[in-house]
Amino acid sequence: MKRQNKKSWHSTTVVSIRKAGEVVIAADGQVTLGDSVMKDNAKKVRTLSEGRVITGFAGATADAFALFERLEGKLEKSSNNLMRACVELAKDWRTDRYLRRLEAMMLVADKEYSLILSGTGDILEPKNGMMAIGSGGNFALAAARALEKSKMNAEEIARKSLEIASDLCIYTNNNIVLEKIVCKK
Repeated sequence: MKRQNKKSWHSTTVVSIRKAGEVVIAADGQVTLGDSVMKDNAKKVRTLSEGRVITGFAGATADAFALFERLEGKLEKSSNNLMRACVELAKDWRTDRYLRRLEAMMLVADKEYSLILSGTGDILEPKNGMMAIGSGGNFALAAARALEKSKMNAEEIARKSLEIASDLCIYTNNNIVLEKIVCKK
């Protein structure tokens, strides 16, 4: 019988909202090891391609940074075509021995697409422009969907949904980092 004694990193809730010409990715700042909060102000949201792409991650931090670098390289090779870059990254992630071992998920968005990337080769595009990952992802997504028809803008919905998730998920705090792209002028 294999012993499950190893403490694991739990980090995060990441949400993306696309509404009324804006796309936002926001994440909490908490990183947890076992039953201890190791950091409360981690930055899990980044911009790539000179601000044309925003991304957020859930999972192991070092793994996420490796994926950010790979995605940035794929974006450069594809002339900043997000869908093509994500397909190439997903192929590598699934087949490369090193990448296959990475434990992370990513949300990525540009003016045109919002996507979830996973290590199993999945590239998922949400039906309604809302998506979430991480330990509190389902809480944040449910809250965002409830607020979708409100007068709140994308940023307000993202913030509120993360605040709600932080009240429910012990691995999520309300120290929110957010990046936004305006899709239409």
